[in-house]
Amino acid sequence: MEQMDGTTVTACERCPELCDSRSRIVNGVGPEDTDIVFVGEAPGATEDERGEPFVGRSGDVLDDALRDVGLARADVRITNCVRCRPPENRDPTNEELDNCKPYLERELELIDPEIVVTLGKVPSEHVLGRSVGITSEAGRVEDVRIGGSSRRVLLSVHPAATLYDRSQRDTFDETIATAADLGGSGGSGGQARLGEY
Repeated sequence: MEQMDGTTVTACERCPELCDSRSRIVNGVGPEDTDIVFVGEAPGATEDERGEPFVGRSGDVLDDALRDVGLARADVRITNCVRCRPPENRDPTNEELDNCKPYLERELELIDPEIVVTLGKVPSEHVLGRSVGITSEAGRVEDVRIGGSSRRVLLSVHPAATLYDRSQRDTFDETIATAADLGGSGGSGGQARLGEY
């Protein structure tokens, strides 16, 4: 990982089209010792501009849902499958997802969370390596091999889905509550680990 310092990708030229469309590499944010990691698809325009994942309207939905279960954005890690904004906010290609996969695997290896929450269809399919019907599978927990480790993965609808389809809001909120339960809840990430040493 010559282009990565810890969980931060410092330089990458693997996807020429993404290099042309990005203004920066958008790395994950949040503590590196948290028990909950949220994985989105790729940065959008606002994320590319500000250099942080999930900071637009979708980010507000995520922040509200976290707050409702006693967590703050600062308690969890938020990252993406692809760290550079695709042109016109299109979905990342399979090749782009594969090019960025070692970075996500390394990030998860270093953080070693209790639960990985995939936000939407693209990250769910990418992490699980299969086709996913996200509206029907949201809330499901699966054990998945990511890199060299087995991880518990919780599937979630994308926060933006709740903006366009209010019926998705309950599903999303319930999934975030499940994530808090599985991750030790209430921002206790560091405290929960003390007993392990």
